[in-house]
Amino acid sequence: MNKVQLIFHHIFRFVWNLIFIICYPVLATFGLLFVGLTYLFSLLSRILTRIKPEGKRVVIKDTVWEPLPHTEDLLEAKLEKQIMFGPSGFRIRRKDGVPTILSDFIFGKKVRVMEEGLILEKWNTTESKDLPDFDICLYDPDQDSLRSLTQMKCFDWHVSERIDNELMFKWFDGTQGGEVKVAL
Repeated sequence: MNKVQLIFHHIFRFVWNLIFIICYPVLATFGLLFVGLTYLFSLLSRILTRIKPEGKRVVIKDTVWEPLPHTEDLLEAKLEKQIMFGPSGFRIRRKDGVPTILSDFIFGKKVRVMEEGLILEKWNTTESKDLPDFDICLYDPDQDSLRSLTQMKCFDWHVSERIDNELMFKWFDGTQGGEVKVAL
């Protein structure tokens, strides 16, 4: 290096070291404050979760058949497939031991009780990449029949209204929604 380059090199190194010496305490303080605030919010979150009332939790275990709510002690369910961060699929059978068509399929957790029977979501597949793909079905416990009403491609659905022998289902898949009218 010639003298001019050497002088510029020393000046640049001096300026660089000066910037680093001035900025390092600021960066270190910011890092410590960030870690401290993260720890503080984590502690606050743990305290608030202890205060919150739990309420009634229903957890269906893998090996246990549990009564299905709102079915007048007629049906019971057993967890068949749990998709991580997603829905659960259940096997359903009659509690009285009578063979049923329901034992051949996997159903979602939504069950709606009506005068004509039960509205269930029957899964067409258990592969998580192909879900949601299921049929909304009407199960008549007296006849042990399962009749498909419509097919859905989203998990967010509900019965919005009933007029005579027609049901109106509303659905929303996260970006768009719609309505489906079905005759009973």
